[in-house]
Amino acid sequence: MELTDLISVEQFCTHYKVPVSFINQLQELDLIEIIRVEKTLCLPKSQIKEVEKIIRLHYELQINLEGVDAIYNLLKQVETLQEQIVRLNNKLNFYKNL
Repeated sequence: MELTDLISVEQFCTHYKVPVSFINQLQELDLIEIIRVEKTLCLPKSQIKEVEKIIRLHYELQINLEGVDAIYNLLKQVETLQEQIVRLNNKLNFYKNL
């Protein structure tokens, strides 16, 4: 992963006004991946949208981190099922048109 694909945790936390300890807790729950570059903790930019969702769930909806973990995992399952439905519909349409 290139350095341009990373954002420092401190910079992220400053921008979103969340404590660094919050990001560390998300890593402990395996909701996000933190990468250490020398002495700096960094988030992959590809995870920013996911962390934004988690921030909204926790701070705006006031859901505790255990609840966020459960909700986040359920949302991932729903996304997987939706992708599977699209694939199956595509296969069905392919065979309908034969």
